[in-house]
Amino acid sequence: MVSANDVQRLFLQGVFSRSILSFKHAQVLWEKCIDTVKAANPTLDIRFPDKREDWDLFVISINNSLNCLDLEFRHLTDEQTGREMYAMVNSKDDEIAQMATDYTPVEIAYFKAVVEQIMLAPHEAYSVSSLLALREVNSLKTTMTKAQAEIVLGSFVAKGWLLKSRRGRYSLSTRTLLELLPYLKSSYPEDCLECIICYEIVTRGVACSTPNCKARLHYHCCKKYRSRNAKCPACSQDWPQDLKNMTPVGEEAIKDGQDEGRRVRRKSPEDGSDEEDEEEMEVEPSQPSQTQTQSQRKGKGKSKGRGKPPADMDVDEDEDEEDEEAPQQTQRNGRRRTTRTR
Repeated sequence: MVSANDVQRLFLQGVFSRSILSFKHAQVLWEKCIDTVKAANPTLDIRFPDKREDWDLFVISINNSLNCLDLEFRHLTDEQTGREMYAMVNSKDDEIAQMATDYTPVEIAYFKAVVEQIMLAPHEAYSVSSLLALREVNSLKTTMTKAQAEIVLGSFVAKGWLLKSRRGRYSLSTRTLLELLPYLKSSYPEDCLECIICYEIVTRGVACSTPNCKARLHYHCCKKYRSRNAKCPACSQDWPQDLKNMTPVGEEAIKDGQDEGRRVRRKSPEDGSDEEDEEEMEVEPSQPSQTQTQSQRKGKGKSKGRGKPPADMDVDEDEDEEDEEAPQQTQRNGRRRTTRTR
């Protein structure tokens, strides 16, 4: 026999068939579920409430039913549109939860590596270039090739886990922020910025241009706040009239080529100083030191004395020209000395 509890069951079936849905879409789905149950059993006295309080109570009842499954019907405001979005997410991150996915353990490890580069991006860009994302394959101890990684990245974008801009940069989607929000806050506490208005995570928005001011806002939050106040809520300094003149947070905060160096999260001292130093060296762009440069030049000089260098060795043409000019200068100096002796 159809009962009022079937409304919740039908609603959950509709949510599971969708990856993410807006607040208005969820309201429509809820209303359709009520109409379906009433059509199956006209004796039921069920009405669709249009108040926000009734919706919040309905969501609480859903999450109470999902607690035993370690699932949660969670909501978050979309950073680009400002719309309230909902999705079904895992409330517990463990090996069992990771098995409930279409991706292999290698692909999940690659996804976390790309997420790390996004969270550690310089200038609060919270995005990574496609070239740097493909290079993350080298940091994994797997046999995944860059061609395979490119296909996996396309799958992440197609299924709504990552966003790819026209510049070819990858960033976190609303679905990923909903799913991984506890993980991001625990793994990158210093890199997770909160909006000073709505207190949700910020990966796209604006920052106060005043030095040392910690104010970060979503675009939609900033527009609403600017309609009634033109000063920063943190430092009380006047803001420019146009939002484009404010410091951007997100992809617009970085130019092409500024994130070539790979960044790794700094580990705690308990993990060991040697490993931490190795990771710090990996953060900096790969530039040869003076000692390495001198040793390379000495090696080139020795190889010239013995013969030509191997074909697989990288030789700088400019250095070759300098080395060829050096013997000529020596010969000229020798001739001058012999002339003077005579």
